[in-house]
Amino acid sequence: MKPGKHLALTGIAVTGALALAGCGGSGSAGSSRAELSVGASYMPRPVSADMAAGFLTITNRGGTKDELTSVTSDSAGDITMHRTDGGAMQEVSSFEVPAHGQLVFKSGGNHLMFEKLKRRPDQGDTITLKLKFAESGPLTVEMPVKSATYNPSTGH
Repeated sequence: MKPGKHLALTGIAVTGALALAGCGGSGSAGSSRAELSVGASYMPRPVSADMAAGFLTITNRGGTKDELTSVTSDSAGDITMHRTDGGAMQEVSSFEVPAHGQLVFKSGGNHLMFEKLKRRPDQGDTITLKLKFAESGPLTVEMPVKSATYNPSTGH
């Protein structure tokens, strides 16, 4: 390798490393606020014309916990949040989203109940939700409607 080419490659490597070092920003592990994102959302195609369940995962990469306080959608008259303990479903008014952790809504566990559906969603439709939190700003989620027997590879 020519000496000038070696210096150029070293310069590129150092520049890239410095650029990556500056990428910590607000997403770093030491962040003192909640940093929320949503993934793995879906609604199994409802068997009822006026009620459906919804599932998703809220991830908090920040250093402070937050709390999911409500969920709304133009597709339903009401959305309630439920916890399942020992097979019994219990409505709750909020769920904690732990710092550096996840809040998981899954079949047989925590879940959302869509009540008074304005129309029965079909497989392939998308439901838009707004998640509201105690501290963080709201998140808008596009929830796809899957088959009634859908079993996600993510385990929920």
